[in-house]
Amino acid sequence: MSNPKGDFIWYELLTTDADAAQRFYGDVVGWKVSDSGHPGMDYRILDAGDGQAGGLMQITEQMPGAKPVWLGYVGVPDVDAAVADWTAAGGSVQMPAMDIPNVGRIAMLADPDGVPLYVMRGASEASSTAFRVADARHVRWNQIAAKDDAAALGFYKARFGWEVVGAMPMGAMGDYHLLAANGVRIGALMRSQVDHAPCWIYYIGVADIDAAMAKITAGGGQVLDGPHPIPGGEYSLHARDPQGAVFGLVGPRVAPP
Repeated sequence: MSNPKGDFIWYELLTTDADAAQRFYGDVVGWKVSDSGHPGMDYRILDAGDGQAGGLMQITEQMPGAKPVWLGYVGVPDVDAAVADWTAAGGSVQMPAMDIPNVGRIAMLADPDGVPLYVMRGASEASSTAFRVADARHVRWNQIAAKDDAAALGFYKARFGWEVVGAMPMGAMGDYHLLAANGVRIGALMRSQVDHAPCWIYYIGVADIDAAMAKITAGGGQVLDGPHPIPGGEYSLHARDPQGAVFGLVGPRVAPP
């Protein structure tokens, strides 16, 4: 990918039922899904209509312990150097660096809290369209909750060059640190609550937050909280899909509830 270091360049849903997940997210988000064409692998491409938004992968017997989860990929110029730097700083490797023909080189890592994230150097020189700040059917916001927000900020800033461009006080929960990569606001880092494990949550854009919320419930998912108003006049929510993966949605309220 031609994206500079630190950009989110891909998202991936691991799931126990790819067919059911395809139907669910197709209805809730509006994605069209196609086969990636990789032989011997059930990997599907999520098409937003104006570019690729990510991938959907069936969990197999060759993935012991894998559970449904959304994963993000961050672009780096040298995967092996990024892995060495990551582990020297206290992170760990969950999947060693490997090449995927015609896709690129990737490694799955975990930060000092154990939260997983991929690093990737794409084979194509085209820019990724997976993350878009303001577009429906793309991830629009990347949020991480960490045990120690100050330590996590230092860790990610040193690895990817992310910058803190603002903070929103949240009382006893500390600050909501707004993050930017290469001049673009990409998300936020916050302190995890006592009863919640550290994790990434990726917020997918929708055209109508209330319509999407109704489709989550109708499709067998669960709305965990929200919709909540956010700066700029839109709304966000957290949800769990029918297979158990947690995700977020963000978008406008088209009509009064």
